[in-house]
Amino acid sequence: MALLVSLGLASCGGGGGGGGAGSGSGSDGNNSDDWLIPVSQVVDGGPGRDGIPAIDNPLFVPLGDVAMGRRELVVGIKSGDEVMALPHRILNWHEIVNVTLDSEPAILSYCPLTGSAMLWQGDVNAANPTFGVSGLLFNSNLILFDRASDSLWSQMMAQSVWGEKSSNVPRQLQVIETTWQTWQDMYPDSLVLSETTGFSRDYQSYPYGDYLTSTRLLFDVSSFDNRLHRKERVIGINENDINKVYVIDDFTLDIEVINDDLNGLPVVVVSSSRDNIAAIYKRTLADGTILEFSAVPGGALPLAMQDNEGNEWDIFGNALSGTRVTEQLARTSSFTAFWFAWVAFFAEPEIHAFD
Repeated sequence: MALLVSLGLASCGGGGGGGGAGSGSGSDGNNSDDWLIPVSQVVDGGPGRDGIPAIDNPLFVPLGDVAMGRRELVVGIKSGDEVMALPHRILNWHEIVNVTLDSEPAILSYCPLTGSAMLWQGDVNAANPTFGVSGLLFNSNLILFDRASDSLWSQMMAQSVWGEKSSNVPRQLQVIETTWQTWQDMYPDSLVLSETTGFSRDYQSYPYGDYLTSTRLLFDVSSFDNRLHRKERVIGINENDINKVYVIDDFTLDIEVINDDLNGLPVVVVSSSRDNIAAIYKRTLADGTILEFSAVPGGALPLAMQDNEGNEWDIFGNALSGTRVTEQLARTSSFTAFWFAWVAFFAEPEIHAFD
């Protein structure tokens, strides 16, 4: 811990945000009743507000200009014809990248302590639609602040938990995490976030030691569940009364497709343990049709699955061929995270039993 503090990276943030933390009143005089989460569980991570600097003016370069290990992970974005990858090795040090998609603001956040990545649509009407690292944590997870109102947002709750925007829920956009080699194979014309960030960081090194493989945590969480290793990567869905996870390493090496029915919500789960990739979409289309999916025999990503009508779909849920070619599967309230983090926020999930 002392080493991490000396690096200015004790956590997914540190120091006081706009509303303060700890029991009692915040630094501006507001008391704990102003928070939507237990303020006694909001902790100071160490480096201070903006001590972990967000990237506000990201530079993206051609994929061919980037060299990384084939098994390193990236967070992938696809919006229309815009395709870009953001390497974990950079996100570990910055956690937030304020991007522009289709000329509109968006916020990509990644918390290294909980292994969770999310993409939120920004507020086009805000004078400043960007977000920063507040320095506070809840259940070891990143709390962001928006620079327009100074409100605080819990990343994994995907909600503002303090301030003017309290209770607001951002519109979430789809991201895909996978290995660098898989991303290169899928999107050879992709752009990639450059290490020329304007900050001096050693992007070749991982700042948290053995954190990815050990059971140790740097900060307390509200609950534990020992059914899986704490750092097991799962993709989970938390929607209405649904709380279920799928262990990514339990999927087959090639793309595997699961048609699931969760309390009356038909979903399709698509994943590959070899490619360290997973996504969950709704199977019900806008016209009410409920599709059944299967893996494409011999298919190669980004082609991910085919349906009972003969349409083919990519990993982002876009129809690539067939009568549905202009359609897109609706995303679910799902994302990938470490097991310990998922159960801290969404206790006692069902774990999918593979055959």
